[in-house]
Amino acid sequence: MAFLDNSGDIILDAVLTDTGRMRLAKGDGSFKIAKFALGDDEINYALYNKNHTSGSAYYDLEILQTPVLEAFTNNGSSMKSKLVSIPRTNLLYMPILKINPFASGNEQVESSGSFFVAVDSDTESSFGLEGGVLGGENPSADNSFIRVDQGLDTTEVSPTYTIDADLAETQYIIEIDNRLGKICASTDATLANISFIDDDNIATYFLSLGTDLKFVKENTNRSNPAPLECIAGPRGTTLTFKVQASLDLNTSTYLFERLGGTFNMRDATTGATVSSVYYIDTTIRVTGATTGYRLDVPVRFIKKP
Repeated sequence: MAFLDNSGDIILDAVLTDTGRMRLAKGDGSFKIAKFALGDDEINYALYNKNHTSGSAYYDLEILQTPVLEAFTNNGSSMKSKLVSIPRTNLLYMPILKINPFASGNEQVESSGSFFVAVDSDTESSFGLEGGVLGGENPSADNSFIRVDQGLDTTEVSPTYTIDADLAETQYIIEIDNRLGKICASTDATLANISFIDDDNIATYFLSLGTDLKFVKENTNRSNPAPLECIAGPRGTTLTFKVQASLDLNTSTYLFERLGGTFNMRDATTGATVSSVYYIDTTIRVTGATTGYRLDVPVRFIKKP
């Protein structure tokens, strides 16, 4: 990783995605640039100074002089804030994604701010499958799940209004480290179909309204106030899912020892503290395909020693 010299002319520095490089390497004509993304992760817009003593030409000088990162291919750290183009000029609020903490079974674990995934049956029975602890070996055995809501989170527009069609997410992109787990349905633990796995072992899932009703549904709750809703204004769709732990996490401590650590956790049955519980902290990235809004869901995989 390095910085580009942006003191002179504008520089275009672009790289291909993993899929693009794979198709280019085939040499069979399947490589075609169909879409691209722009980002502004490096830019701090708070540097815009409309009180600059030298006049309006200098308001954005510090922003223009911000060092720009050269393009790199690690999808885990590049292009976190992708830019979108919306031709409409009458938008006052943009939709967001939000973890719903009020839906029954969707609580995160205490003050940790994470969902815990118990990777084997022994861990499941010790720490209980409630209060944010999901069953990683037996996802269908518990009522805990992860729910993400989408809509306009503002009190200025009543939730009784229907969100505009071009602002409602109808397809979600879920990315998860495939070494750690897989995405499954919250209703019956049916595994979602993986679209592809890149060279960093990140599995990508595309889940759509209409074709993946076990995962994506229209939020028809228009009541105000609504005690089980986290979106204050018009609501779009909801995404619900569980996580099945990988076989590696289920059967060994190898990845825990390499990627994680240990901590103390209270046994749900006896109340006793279990020391040296293995854990791996990670995030599941959820992106709305329409607006590009992204949400990182914190997840901790746990395994009883």
